[in-house]
Amino acid sequence: MDKKLLDILACPICKGPLVYRKAEQELVCKVDRLAYPIRDDIPVMLEEEARVLPPDEEVG
Repeated sequence: MDKKLLDILACPICKGPLVYRKAEQELVCKVDRLAYPIRDDIPVMLEEEARVLPPDEEVG
C-alpha cells in the first residue's frame, strides 16, 4: 500500500484516520470498528463492504 495514499485516505463514515493491516489486507477505523478490504491493491471504501470488528478483536 502506497504511504502517500494511506496519508490521504479517511474513514468514509467518521472521516477519521485508518490503520493499515498488511497481513489482512484491510484498512481499519478504530472509532467505527470497521475494516475496509483492499482488493487488487485498491481500497474498497464502501460501508456495505466493510467488516464489523467483533468486540474482542484488537484494532491495532
